[in-house]
Amino acid sequence: MQKLLVLSFSLWLCSFSSSPGEEYAKAGLNWLSLDEAAAKMKVEKKMVLIDLYTDWCGWCKVMDKNTYTNKELIKYVNEHFYAVKLNAETRQTLNWYGRDFNYDESYKVNSYAVYLTRGQLAFPTTVIIPADGTAPQAIPGYLKPAEMEIILKYFGEGAYGKQAFQDFQNSFKASW
Repeated sequence: MQKLLVLSFSLWLCSFSSSPGEEYAKAGLNWLSLDEAAAKMKVEKKMVLIDLYTDWCGWCKVMDKNTYTNKELIKYVNEHFYAVKLNAETRQTLNWYGRDFNYDESYKVNSYAVYLTRGQLAFPTTVIIPADGTAPQAIPGYLKPAEMEIILKYFGEGAYGKQAFQDFQNSFKASW
């Protein structure tokens, strides 16, 4: 009887715990602040991936739930990028490479969001900043994991700046 009670209790507990895939997703991306990413860039050069979002953006929440929980994407981003989750509407002063960015009343966002998107604000926007600090590359809109894979690998495998995206896309074999 005691064994049956222990077994029943164990099964009951398991019904509330997450599956292994969910646990991996909970560990998730190693999200950093902008300051943390800048500090890490001084030690080891990596590209920066910025998830530019707003609190009111429904598609931003869908992307958090469906894209940024993909196990393959998490593994790839954590290996090749410094991931930064950045609220475009932050009123906090942000600093990037010695330049301060403040809240811009005319745009109703932080001026860093305007800089990253070259004024073409859309949410969500995925921004890749190459490791050499060249101009940020903004990709607006909701991206599914399969759509993110080609973008991440274009940058992560060193094709950006050496090969046209269209050529990379033509020879790309998806694996996620």
